[in-house]
Amino acid sequence: MAAAGMAAVAAGKAPSPASTPAAGLARATFAGGCFWCMEPPFEKVPGVVSVTAGYTGGEKKNPSYEEVSEGGTGHAESIDVVFNPKKVTYSQLLDVFWHNIDPLTADAQFCDHGHQYRSAIFYHDEEQRRVAEESKKQVQARFPRPVVTEIVAASRFYPAEEYHQDFYKKNPVRYYTYRAGCGRDKRLKDLWGEAPAH
Repeated sequence: MAAAGMAAVAAGKAPSPASTPAAGLARATFAGGCFWCMEPPFEKVPGVVSVTAGYTGGEKKNPSYEEVSEGGTGHAESIDVVFNPKKVTYSQLLDVFWHNIDPLTADAQFCDHGHQYRSAIFYHDEEQRRVAEESKKQVQARFPRPVVTEIVAASRFYPAEEYHQDFYKKNPVRYYTYRAGCGRDKRLKDLWGEAPAH
């Protein structure tokens, strides 16, 4: 996590990547079900500066975890990734994204069901949209069933409560129990033929 993010966490607040990234950095926003499980693979990617769990794609301002979980706000559990494009490309981040989701199931990911757990790519400019659409076509060529992952313009991203940030580090037993019980890794291996990094 970037120094600013560390300072924010130390102060008891979730880091807020909603502002424009520092010069030379870019943002990518993805939804792939439980945001606890989407943080680890991206944090391991060289060139990624920070990964923040949060909510986007909905109508309500400053939604809480409870409100999003109930499914009434329109938001998806998401991650906001700040990265250095000179060290990692958006296309490479998309590859990490696809290999950590089930792109064939609408309004659900693994054991979590509801529109708040949909898979989605939230693009920040036309180049990201173009690259995301091309990436989706490549993924679709792999599967006989339709790829239902949404590609939509990014809207405001709200960082989740501090206790959700890096949950897998703070609560490893609960995290791995949830991940195993949800059947996430088995389904990912069935889809992609490899063990996911987490």
